[in-house]
Amino acid sequence: MVSERSAVPAGAEVLVASNRGPVSYSLGEDGTLTAKRGGGGLVSGLSAIGPDTNAVWVCAALGDGDREAVRRTGGAPAPGDTGGRRVRMLDIPAEVHAQAYNGIANSVLWFVHHMLYQTPLEPVFGAEFRAQWASYEAYNRAFARALADEAAEGAAVLVQDYHLALVPGMLRTLRPDVRIAHFSHTPWAPPEYFRMLPDDVAEQLLRGMLGADRLGFLTHRWADAFTACCAAVLGGTGGTGTGVYGLGADAGFLRERSHRADVADRLAALREQIGTGPDGSPRRTIVRVDRTELSKNIVRGLLAYRQLLADRPSWRERVVHVAFAYPSRQDLAVYRDYTAAVGRLADEINAEYGTAGWTPVVLHVKDDFARSLAAYRLADVALVNPIRDGMNLVAKEIPVVSDHGCALVLSREAGAHEELGAAAITVNPYDVSGTAEALHEALSMDAAERAERTERLAAAATALPPDRWFLAQLRALTG
Repeated sequence: MVSERSAVPAGAEVLVASNRGPVSYSLGEDGTLTAKRGGGGLVSGLSAIGPDTNAVWVCAALGDGDREAVRRTGGAPAPGDTGGRRVRMLDIPAEVHAQAYNGIANSVLWFVHHMLYQTPLEPVFGAEFRAQWASYEAYNRAFARALADEAAEGAAVLVQDYHLALVPGMLRTLRPDVRIAHFSHTPWAPPEYFRMLPDDVAEQLLRGMLGADRLGFLTHRWADAFTACCAAVLGGTGGTGTGVYGLGADAGFLRERSHRADVADRLAALREQIGTGPDGSPRRTIVRVDRTELSKNIVRGLLAYRQLLADRPSWRERVVHVAFAYPSRQDLAVYRDYTAAVGRLADEINAEYGTAGWTPVVLHVKDDFARSLAAYRLADVALVNPIRDGMNLVAKEIPVVSDHGCALVLSREAGAHEELGAAAITVNPYDVSGTAEALHEALSMDAAERAERTERLAAAATALPPDRWFLAQLRALTG
């Protein structure tokens, strides 16, 4: 449990707070703890502030290994496991975390911001929701107290995402001296959808966010939606500043990592699976790499590919859809059902159109980063067609890594479209026929145009890499 705030310590100058931390632990049968360092923009970004900065990352203990690490170390894993940064893991009761994380963050806030509800039947905000909301409040309060305990006088605190929307306001009450930023990694719902939430909850969320000095968003569209919600619910933002920071791809890391031996091995295996066309030339590839989140629109992407094969028979045996659909949130029934639907549809397409020497859809569901990079390298076409997405880094990463250039078929509802749309082929994510035509256009694009578009996509995709993304927010907060 997290203790109440004590006197202000000579603590950290920079603090990051997120549900998932930069390290996780697995517990062996013999009691041995094994640390695995995480990746992503935050881990890369925090490293940009330099080793002399007193920094701490506050996160939740997410599994048995993490909880055991907290018990053995008092919540502070060894710096050597975390790139030299101090980490404080919070052993929040498992039932409180489950209700806050699955019950509210992923089953309510995620659905609101991605506009995923089937509104004739859901949501239902009754007694169960209220119990879960109380856990969400407790979860956020635990983070606020830990940050208050760890922060030096006037420290900079960067709170991450919809899991911790109440933290800025709670922390402001505990520590009015600190400077607080909150960053939203998802879309933000427009007022007419956001106000689906109970009125008191909508107001509490917004006031929690407005406890920050600065609020960051991935695109102008999401920032404007937040401001509109504040105007509709509260009458304004009360002077809290907003900024837009379009997280980009880490080109140096991706290019180096994509040419290691394990990627080369997987590239060879994928090429063997893809095979050659009737004329002996390598088949063209349409690549997608996603988690099976409901917002990613994988089913409609497969339907569009099936329609391409139906409407354009000339592509049969000449193209393969390499689809990586890595399971996500399988503790929620709706996600398990969606993952199963993806697999069924891939099997149907292969049964309908496949031949002895051609498998139209090569589907992989086991997460493998090296294999994903191999697919990036061989992509002729990248398909990124989410219903709604905060950014979608895959759209930025594939053009950076692609060996011979790729055409990007991109949903107008992806946050990345704000930066990449001019060099992509834009689609309405609900329009299966339109997406099929876009795939045909992308496959038919000549090499010169594909190379020129890829160059523009890669430049836009790397305009704000993780280290600069993090530092830009820190400077806006402290400057």
